[in-house]
Formats: sequence, structure tokens, C-alpha cells
Amino acid sequence: MHIHKRLFFGAAAAGLAAGFVNGLFGGAGGMILIPALSLLAQIDEQELFPTCVSVMLPVSLLSLWLGSLYTALPWQDAMPYLIGSAIGGVLVGLFGKKIPTLWLHRILGIMILWGGVRYLC
Repeated sequence: MHIHKRLFFGAAAAGLAAGFVNGLFGGAGGMILIPALSLLAQIDEQELFPTCVSVMLPVSLLSLWLGSLYTALPWQDAMPYLIGSAIGGVLVGLFGKKIPTLWLHRILGIMILWGGVRYLC
């Protein structure tokens, strides 16, 4: 992926927004990053989801590190969903290319709507 110079600032703004949301809420930066990179950096849809996954890992690790500095992390409580998340991530990494981009957009949209409704109610 090669970003044209004029799109660099759009990509940087998308990354800033994703990092801000991820740090503020402890996650969900990828939900911001996907539409922002599509709109601001004009990244091809075939590269969009893998790009977001590769960006969110270091952002999440940084959030984890900062969170461990300033809060008590409940490792024993988190272990079941950390293991489940790791398994789910591996499965999507292995089989994710077989999911059409249109369905990835639909799934993401449904998850964003579901999350929004849950927080409004």
C-alpha cells in the first residue's frame, strides 16, 4: 500500500481518531479506523480490513500498557475472553479472506449499530 502525499494527512487523522477512541473507551478504535481510512485516505477495500487489523494490534497493546500503568487490570477475570479473542482472531486470520468485502461492511455496520443502541438504552 502506497499512500499519496496528499492522503498522508487523512491517514494520520484517521489513526489519531482511532487511537483517541481506543484509549478513551478501551477499544473500538477499529470501528472508527475502517470508515475513516476509506474516506480520508482512500485505501482500497481489499486492503482496508487487513490494514486496520495490523494497525489496531499496536494501538491495543499501547492501550493495555498505559492501562496497566494507571489502573489495576483484572487478569484473572479477563483470561476467558482474552483466550476466546485470540482464537477468534486466529480463525479470522486464516479464513477471513474468504469473506466478501460487502459482507465485512455489513457485519461491521450491524456491530456499530448494535453497540450504539446498547449504549443509548
